[in-house]
Amino acid sequence: MTVLCLGLAGVGHAHSVADRLNDYPTATRADYVFACMVTNGQSREMLDRCSCSIDLIASILPYERYEQAETVLSMRRVGGERMAFFKSAVLAENMVADLRRAQAEAEVVCF
Repeated sequence: MTVLCLGLAGVGHAHSVADRLNDYPTATRADYVFACMVTNGQSREMLDRCSCSIDLIASILPYERYEQAETVLSMRRVGGERMAFFKSAVLAENMVADLRRAQAEAEVVCF
C-alpha cells in the first residue's frame, strides 16, 4: 500500500509541473499564432515559427503575467485620461518590458 501511495504522490507532482509548463489556454496560443502569421506570412514555415515563438514565450513568462502585459497593451490603444495610467505607470511598464523581452528571445530562437 505504501508503494502505491508514493507512486500517486509522484504523479500529482508531475501533473503540477506539466500544468506550470502548459498554463496558456489553447485559444490564447492560437490567437498569437494567427496574428503572427498574418504579420509574417501564411505559410507552413510561418506556422512552425509562430508556434515556436508562443511556446518559447510561454516557457519564459507565466500566463498570468502574459495576460497582464497584453491587457496593458490593449488599454494603451484606448484614448482618454483614464488610460494614462497604462501609459506611464512603472508597474505597467515592467509588465510590458517582460513581455517584450520574452518576444525578443522568441524572435532570436524561432525566426
